[in-house]
Order: sequence, then C-alpha cells, then structure tokens
Amino acid sequence: MSTNLKISAALVAVFVVGIAVLLGVTSGGASEPGGTSGATVVRDDSHRLSTAEDGRVTLVEFLDFECESCRAAYPFIEQLREDYDGRVTFVARYFPMPGHANAENAAVTVEAAAQQGRFEDMYHRMYETQPEWGEGQDSQAALFRSFAVDMGLDMAAYDAAVADPATLERVLRDREDGLALGVEGTPTFLLNGEKLEVSSTDEFIERIDAALAG
Repeated sequence: MSTNLKISAALVAVFVVGIAVLLGVTSGGASEPGGTSGATVVRDDSHRLSTAEDGRVTLVEFLDFECESCRAAYPFIEQLREDYDGRVTFVARYFPMPGHANAENAAVTVEAAAQQGRFEDMYHRMYETQPEWGEGQDSQAALFRSFAVDMGLDMAAYDAAVADPATLERVLRDREDGLALGVEGTPTFLLNGEKLEVSSTDEFIERIDAALAG
C-alpha cells in the first residue's frame, strides 16, 4: 500500500527510535492471548478515534501527551487513520509517565473534555501545543483550562470534572491496564494479539496490512 506520510524527517527519526526501543504490540480482545491473564486491552469506555464496523483489526496506543515520541507518532497515526478509515479501529489509552510533570494534568484535561464529547478535539490540541508546554516543571493546568475555554466547553462542568478524583482515577486505570500488559514506555501500540518489534513505519504498515489480510 502506498502511504503519503506527512511527517518531517526530524519527527520520523524521533518516532522510529521510539518504536525500536519501546514498541510492544499485544492486543486483539479483552485480554492478551497467551500473555498476562486478565490484562484489559480495550474497555467499553476506552476512547475510539475511529471504528471499523467489522471489528477485525484494532490498533491501541498507550500514550503520554507530554512524550516527544508520542507527538512524533501523532501525524503518522493520523495518516493511518485516513488510509485505513473504516477498516481499522484506532483506540487511544492514557499512560502518563512519572517523569513528565504535566502528563497527568494533560490526560485529566483530555478526559474532562471527553465527558463533554470532545475527546478528539482536546487530543489534537495537546499534541499541537506540546512544544509550548512540554518538559516544564510548573503546572500547566491554567493553560490547559484556556484550551477548554477556546473550545467553548461548559466550564462549570469542565472544572467539576478536573476536580473530581474519579477523572484522575479513569486516567490511572488506563495506566494500570498498560502496566498489566507490560507497557514500559510510550508510545506503545497493540495490534490484534500479536506482539511485534518493528524498526520502521514501513514495517508498522506491513503488519497492519497482514492483519487485514489474515
């Protein structure tokens, strides 16, 4: 399949290195076949960016909005969503890393937006703005709140969601599932129950094509 990847050379380099070091692909159902017993790959409330009606192929990403490799992967994943529209289900799951001061804040912001049906909009906003706030040590909660204002969210509901411990618990449940599946870093992708080690975007695409053909 020919894919017109809209990624700069620098971002590709970061992403490929991230894949080579971190990528563990292990999905396909409620638990990893032959893997960690009871490890949940996709929950009923997991955020689906795109859905394939036949449900045969699902790509899950455990991500951290402050992770540079996740941001490098972002345009690639967006291109895959376009190329495989209607054929592959794309699922995004939170995995804020402890070394990133605002990773949990960012995930909570996205989850608060999701409660108003705006998950994808805030997902995009976080990656698009990451160079402005990533790697800082001070809380970016006020900046993230300004994103919600710009998007026209109900701010009373947004503030309540951010303050509600259940919102953070929802984020951390994703991370707990990831840890149970052996996720150690981000981005980590899971594809139909088969654990993969890939070193390039071409290999990534080949494995999706093989899953579709299988």
